Amino acid sequence: MIAQAAARSRVPFFVPLFNPLASRLLRRGRLMGPNALLTVRGRKSGVMRATPVALVETQGRRWIIGTFGEVNWVLNLRSAGEGVISVGKHHDLVSAQELSLDESAAFFEDVLTPYVTSLPIGRLVLRMLGAGDIIDDPKAAAAHRPVFELRPPTS
Repeated sequence: MIAQAAARSRVPFFVPLFNPLASRLLRRGRLMGPNALLTVRGRKSGVMRATPVALVETQGRRWIIGTFGEVNWVLNLRSAGEGVISVGKHHDLVSAQELSLDESAAFFEDVLTPYVTSLPIGRLVLRMLGAGDIIDDPKAAAAHRPVFELRPPTS
């Protein structure tokens, strides 16, 4: 419970204010770079919930990162194990596999850091989100920033 409160306190003030606008824009199409809507069943209510997430896509693989730690969508996805990734009218049912700490650290170092540092303002965006540690210390970041690889659902 304390860890969850601490994780939520790292969410910058502007993120909850921006999420409704981001959700509306993402329902219309890919207007916001590498972002998408994740819809996942609530672990307590069973109600489908949608939230904007950063979607990393490279070499035919996809991941989403719990940048702000153990927030509700992370807990819901962990519980449900599947969700829907949407951008505009394109919807993909996905199975979500949470990476181990070592796998997350390797992802941050080998996949995310080269991607972010190749973007003109990538480092700045991470720092604004309070997530500069992903680049500076991937192993430490992996301890409190869950990563999920998204795959086609298993039948």
